[in-house]
Amino acid sequence: MSKLRVNAFTLSLDGYGAGPDQDLQNPLGVGGEALHKWAWSTRTFRTMFGEEGGATGTDEDFAARSFENVGSWILGRNMFGPIRGEWPDDSWKGWWGDNPPYHVPVFVLTHHERASLTMEGGTTFHFVTDGIHSALEQAKAAADGRDVRVGGGVATIRQYLQEKLIDEMHLAISPLLLGAGENLFAGLDMPKLGYQCSEQVATALATHVIVKRA
Repeated sequence: MSKLRVNAFTLSLDGYGAGPDQDLQNPLGVGGEALHKWAWSTRTFRTMFGEEGGATGTDEDFAARSFENVGSWILGRNMFGPIRGEWPDDSWKGWWGDNPPYHVPVFVLTHHERASLTMEGGTTFHFVTDGIHSALEQAKAAADGRDVRVGGGVATIRQYLQEKLIDEMHLAISPLLLGAGENLFAGLDMPKLGYQCSEQVATALATHVIVKRA
């Protein structure tokens, strides 16, 4: 059965999944990029961005698992780009260039309509204006039996958690403190929502935690 998953989503020790003040120079917010040292070191992520080499071992295992059986993605608008409000035009096509790393349909949550955008490598961005449930319904249909992965950001994951819709979540806890930004768990009672930790393993660069619905 198709699952709604979060994978390889990195948090700081104090629970922030992104730093403050996202812009073109800081796509993950100020300080946010430093959280992802574990991911940038792996063979999976280096290959994704056209680089050679990369570590094997536990971090790589979690990175590779994050792309298995994914048939579609859901992203919040800030994961697609830094533009706020109405789309000024169709020139912004994401952070990733002409061949984004998704290679499947991607459903972007937004309040502003925009035509679907077909990229190289099998990625098509669809812009969903009628909420998280509609996005999930469309993503599941597009996934054709495979899983749907929520890529973020924090606000999008929180919305799906509050509705008890996420089946499984892999978090990589980086040994860094951000102090500010977007906090994943602030105000959420995860046990009351029905979630529990089912697995944890630590490496030098991250502590990997699997959270599932009980």
